[in-house]
Amino acid sequence: MGKFCLKIRCVLLALDWAVICAYLLGLLALSFYLSRNQNSAADYFLGGRRMSPSALAASTIATQCSTNSLLGAPAFVGFVTGGGMIWLQYELAVPLAMLALLWLMLPARRYGITSVYEILEIRLGRHTRLTAAACFLLFRGVATGVTIYGSALVISLILELDMFAAVLLIMTGTLVYDYLAGMSAVVISDVIQLILLLGAVVFSLLFIGDRIDWQFLAVERKQTLINDWGFTGQDYGFWPMLIGGIFLYAAYYGCDQSQAQRILATRSETDTAKVLLWNGIFRFPIVLMYCFLGLGLAVLATQDPLIVGALPETSSGEKNLNLVFPVFVLRYFEPGFIGLIMVGLIAASMSSIDSALNSLSAVTVEDFIRPHFAPDSDPKKLLLTGRLCTLLWGLFAVIFAFQVEHIAPTVLETVNKVGSMVNGPLLALICSAVFLRGLTQPLALLAFGLGLTTNLLVAFYLPAVSWLWWNVVGFVTTFFIAAVARKSPHPSAEAAGSIDLSPPPRRFPPLLLTAFFAILGVCLALQAA
Repeated sequence: MGKFCLKIRCVLLALDWAVICAYLLGLLALSFYLSRNQNSAADYFLGGRRMSPSALAASTIATQCSTNSLLGAPAFVGFVTGGGMIWLQYELAVPLAMLALLWLMLPARRYGITSVYEILEIRLGRHTRLTAAACFLLFRGVATGVTIYGSALVISLILELDMFAAVLLIMTGTLVYDYLAGMSAVVISDVIQLILLLGAVVFSLLFIGDRIDWQFLAVERKQTLINDWGFTGQDYGFWPMLIGGIFLYAAYYGCDQSQAQRILATRSETDTAKVLLWNGIFRFPIVLMYCFLGLGLAVLATQDPLIVGALPETSSGEKNLNLVFPVFVLRYFEPGFIGLIMVGLIAASMSSIDSALNSLSAVTVEDFIRPHFAPDSDPKKLLLTGRLCTLLWGLFAVIFAFQVEHIAPTVLETVNKVGSMVNGPLLALICSAVFLRGLTQPLALLAFGLGLTTNLLVAFYLPAVSWLWWNVVGFVTTFFIAAVARKSPHPSAEAAGSIDLSPPPRRFPPLLLTAFFAILGVCLALQAA
């Protein structure tokens, strides 16, 4: 820490702290204002289904554009061996995944559910619902702790705080506005946080663009597409990132409550389609800016070796490339601007954590606690229960965050892989519930278990296969077994369990396909430049 502080100016002045404090106080004031409209669990978890699709879409994108993305994407593009603009291949999968979710989430939404896992009980049985919900709670609870640890580590280095103070800074504000106003505060704060984050990135790009010569950019960094199937040790080939990415994003946005909750919170089915459409269109420009930021920092680092030289070392003795952007900010910007960009980083952290905590609370209440309440129970009791669950999950995530330091190499490297191992079978389970007739609960759980088992076998015995394929393997295995093993439903049972599978409005699929080809065109243009 001392060497880090000697090489760059890392002491924030009073003006910077004033900016940070003003932002946090503003969030708290907003949460107190919004808390007046919290009268039930539906208000707390879904914002009373009163929020606009633009706000929900912005909130979804903000959750994706977290601190990990802002720090990790530029580092991968500009500095990591084997990195570069191939990161953009991932984005090709997003509009296609949103296209698939038009047919999955609209039927699910028609049930008026709060937790996406409710559809499993309606169609298959309670044990299936609880199995999926438990998988989510376990994975998202651990992942939230990892997110807190990673965000606090960055903030502690920049602000010269110890880890406890950094965690306290991030979590105090997040828990207060999440506790008071729930989804309404999460969505509105995410919109504000997205604006601040984009402002910081755009300002940084303009600043860097005036000081570098892009001709010094390494050729390999500009490569956007790699024609590789991901069967020989290359994780980031075009086909695993495209095909595996479709299943990964479909599972993440459709089966992970932290994202699906926004889709379920819309006012109408048309608004649901708009959220999916706008996420499929507007996420890419933001990721593209992240990538250009990484390229710009790479060129700037060739002119100013101190940028990389000032990076602190990881436990393995290597430079922590994820801190390139903060080092650049502290080295080149003036007080006040540093505070604004620090607010952007803090906001990015909060936008991921608040969504996770609210969704963890929603699943705990709706899937595990609500069934034990009488149908006519006071809505205020469920609201209070939801708020208490938010606090308890926040406490769990904080406690786990302090444990991550001791197991970081394992957790930080595998958390996304574990998610990919579960995502495919979980997506197949929900798709089976929506689209397959005659599927019983025991057969559904068997298919889910065999899907997980197949992924484990691939991971252990086929290490050269890209982990992105696990999403595909798990989905295909689970859905195929469920489709083959199901029984022919009795006509009366079929009628009783029917679900509205009417297609989405016609204009949305062509727009998402256009977004896919537009992203592909940008990638090809950058490749040829």
